[in-house]
Amino acid sequence: MRMDKSQPSVSSSSSTSSSSSSPVVAIECVSGGSSKAEEWRGDMLQTGDVVVEVRIGTSPPVRSPFKGGKSAVQKLLHAASRRGETSARVRVRRGREEHVELQGCIVPHGPAGRKQYALLSIHDPNYAVSFVDRMESECVAMQGSRSSRVVTALSKAQLQDGYVSYAWEKKMSETLPISNSSSFLSLLILPKASDPDATSYNSLEDTLARANSWLISTQASGVPILFMNVQTEALLTKISGEKASSTVNTGSLSDLSNLANASLYGFEDYHGVDIGVVKAVRLWYTPAAGELPVEIRLREGDSKLGFAVSRTEEGFIYISSVIDGDDDTAASTRSGLRDLYREAARASKLLVISRVSNEKVLPWMVSSSGAIRCFDTVSLSNKLSLYRHALQPFVIHVLMWDQPPSRASSGESGRYEAASMPYLPPCASPPSESPQNSAFDASERLGRDTAGDVSFRFHDFSFSNSWV
Repeated sequence: MRMDKSQPSVSSSSSTSSSSSSPVVAIECVSGGSSKAEEWRGDMLQTGDVVVEVRIGTSPPVRSPFKGGKSAVQKLLHAASRRGETSARVRVRRGREEHVELQGCIVPHGPAGRKQYALLSIHDPNYAVSFVDRMESECVAMQGSRSSRVVTALSKAQLQDGYVSYAWEKKMSETLPISNSSSFLSLLILPKASDPDATSYNSLEDTLARANSWLISTQASGVPILFMNVQTEALLTKISGEKASSTVNTGSLSDLSNLANASLYGFEDYHGVDIGVVKAVRLWYTPAAGELPVEIRLREGDSKLGFAVSRTEEGFIYISSVIDGDDDTAASTRSGLRDLYREAARASKLLVISRVSNEKVLPWMVSSSGAIRCFDTVSLSNKLSLYRHALQPFVIHVLMWDQPPSRASSGESGRYEAASMPYLPPCASPPSESPQNSAFDASERLGRDTAGDVSFRFHDFSFSNSWV
């Protein structure tokens, strides 16, 4: 498509000097191109342009005036189509001196009737033009009003949206650090009930304060996490009785200001059911330096895994002690878990277990009674012992406090079975352990371990020592 402002040819000069009321063959855009804005580009043919020349293939050009008007042009196109000619070039005049050309293909134009043809641009197959009879004064008016039409078209133009397919399974499998499992960590904190019957709750500010204190206490205990974000989360519930009468409002706008700090408010649906909205708080956090996978490989004759687990007040399970000694008879030593434990103690951090076989074992909710819902150490120790008895290797993930230096994989030690194979040098001697850090006392008989609203109940287990 070519545009120029050269002096018009002799035939076009005679056309422009003729009366403005003379009939001409004009362009009519029948398709707006790849986007509707294509019609308004200066190098595209536009509705109202005056046709001054039509050239079929390599034949000599036919210039205006066209005897018979639009019918004469359509006869040219029809004859070319019957001969198998598909290429045509149209030259138009815009104003007095501006000329634009279109190279296109001759295609049938069904909406205009039988033996009617249009030109389809070879540069944009969605852009097509046809031919109409008009008075030159009409074309001049169209060309003069084009600016206003562009403004109108701009005001009506809308962005289009749609749906595109996405390879979710492939992305989740290939892009996540832990395949098919998110690295987003959070704790949902429900508002605390202010009475035993849970008919009223403390304010939103109280819930936020409890979330803040949990985070500070967790970090102070040595759990290597960082704050990310905090948000309120609406949970729907059915309420009735006194709770409904005290919380369900008539729906006036003046009530909205009273809901800003409320942990529970309600409304009545169309069927007369009282619906309550509980405003909980979700605290988002992240490991200080990511999660490190450690593969525990087992051998025939392993009597222990070589480490014990405990749980913090905030609900995190951590490795509280590891077996001493420099030999590789214990699985914890072969996997490098002993060295990680020593490095964590040196940094005054806890070696927190975040996942066991890709299953998260972090605290995830605080109930309305204030109890933290988390995993218990007894069932976890039992599961780890079953791995040992089955001689089945497994992977645990631990929260890291610092990025360890990487090294190449060496030997059969299998330490830190991660892609980067991080390495931590061993310490000269293990740090001292306080008695309260052990998972189970040797003489202790465990009946239950309370966590959350519901107590974890077990059979009367007896353990000879605290190791798994």
